[in-house]
Amino acid sequence: MGGLVTGGVQDGNFEKTGILSMNTARTIDATNQYIDFWNAVLVPKFNTWRHILAGGLQQHSAKVFPALPLRVGDRVLDVGCGWGDTAIELARRVGSAGSVVGLDCCGGFLEAGRADAKAAGLTNLTFLEADVQTYPFKAVHDFCFSRFGTQFFENPVAGLRNMRLALRPGGLMTMIVWRERADNPWLTLSKEVLLRYLPAVKEDAATCGPGPFSMIDTDAVTKQLQIAGYTDARFERIDAEVFVGRDLDEAVAFQLAIGPAGEVYREAGEQAERCHDQLVAALKAELKEFARPEGVMMSSSSWMVTARNPG
Repeated sequence: MGGLVTGGVQDGNFEKTGILSMNTARTIDATNQYIDFWNAVLVPKFNTWRHILAGGLQQHSAKVFPALPLRVGDRVLDVGCGWGDTAIELARRVGSAGSVVGLDCCGGFLEAGRADAKAAGLTNLTFLEADVQTYPFKAVHDFCFSRFGTQFFENPVAGLRNMRLALRPGGLMTMIVWRERADNPWLTLSKEVLLRYLPAVKEDAATCGPGPFSMIDTDAVTKQLQIAGYTDARFERIDAEVFVGRDLDEAVAFQLAIGPAGEVYREAGEQAERCHDQLVAALKAELKEFARPEGVMMSSSSWMVTARNPG
């Protein structure tokens, strides 16, 4: 990954989008191990399972979007936008008089976002491949949004602070992060099953960052937001059932590829391969209670966190 600004922004749009013209500046640290891991290992897996992941994550943003204080003409930054579905919805909400920047460190995700935005005929949406922790934004955005992206920040305070610096005085930030492990069996149950047969992941294993449960503690996140310069932090619980497979076979394959269970399976290597059939049988036995005519459905829970850039 080259790490350069991408997205096809015309010079006349820099002021509107808040993206700086940096034709020769690197926006991604070429030595960032977390970003390298995302691009080399996770992006191909996520793209394979997009039909499940995007559908599940959308269950949470669909409950949050009606409450977002967006106005026609607003400038919006979408952090960790992935395939761009939230950025596209935000662009529709703010209209042609507004603008949206969808930012992600993974070019493989943004390619899909650009294609979908073009198909939707949106001209007020730009995608940017960059590291939100370090990118030099202009303080022009009215609203900053992130759905399940901030949990993976290498330095949460640095990332949150830089998101605030992208906001105008009085601007609002809303992020969605996962709640307690016990309230997210779709991410935790299969890992518990695999650990009956496979060793725990070693602390020095390659990783994508702090992980999906790094922001479950509301007191800790409130402190991070305060240090990052925000005020008025609020938390609202969001619960939703998520689709994890059209049938048990697909649900098991998904769990072995993605998330905490996928990490256990990947790191176990040949040991996991040797007992693959046993693992599949054990997972099917656990997941069968969630099977329904419409597919395998499991509970999930998140926090909608809002905070303001003081003005």
